[in-house]
Amino acid sequence: MAVTQLVGLVAALVAAGALGEPVPSGLDLAWSLVGGAAGMLGITALYRGLAVGRMGVVAPSVGVIGAVIPVVVGFVFEGIPAAAAVAGIVTALVAVVLVTRAPGHDGDRPSGFAWAVLAGLAIGLFNVAVGQLSDAATFAPLVVMRVVQAILVVIVIVGWRQPWRLDAWAFPRVLVVGLLDMGGNVAFIAAAQTGALAIAAVLSSLYPVVTVVLAVAVLHERMTRRHVAGIALTVLAIVLIGLGTAA
Repeated sequence: MAVTQLVGLVAALVAAGALGEPVPSGLDLAWSLVGGAAGMLGITALYRGLAVGRMGVVAPSVGVIGAVIPVVVGFVFEGIPAAAAVAGIVTALVAVVLVTRAPGHDGDRPSGFAWAVLAGLAIGLFNVAVGQLSDAATFAPLVVMRVVQAILVVIVIVGWRQPWRLDAWAFPRVLVVGLLDMGGNVAFIAAAQTGALAIAAVLSSLYPVVTVVLAVAVLHERMTRRHVAGIALTVLAIVLIGLGTAA
């Protein structure tokens, strides 16, 4: 986490400087701080859940919860959403139940669902915070977020005396993760600034499909019929929420 956030910080600094973006202030600064803290909690819980749990459970659960949160916030502040969005939320709940209750084939390996819930809630809050940013800059808010995240990670490492040295073989992989994470954040902020937050959040939440396919292909995780049904309902729920918020 420390390395990925530092990689993202350097990349964001270079891009913001090259584009001459202003330093965030006022509400943009406040929401960047909130987004940084929520993003750090969300991505840490996601990585932990993927590491100790089953990707076929963690990824879809995080995707659904992260997509539902912005819709629920919109429901609270903007009124009842369209029928498709309500149907999507109900479908999402069914999908989570199916995915998390499906029997696994990994011995005593836990599902990781608790980490998925924490990650989904935090990523949902991150999505909401990003949606409040103005269109004055894209990379400058990410600089603030990365600084917050780097500070929080260092506090955790020092406070809880976590091991911090990376093996030589791991560093290039972590470097790639940091760049991919930054690219995803940049794309999401740009999407939220140019369109509707809920749609951006919903479409970005389709990532579990890729994660699950890679888990099967690379890690040879086995999917039961209930898992497959839950993942299919996850995609359907996200599509319904997207249709409902676009209406």
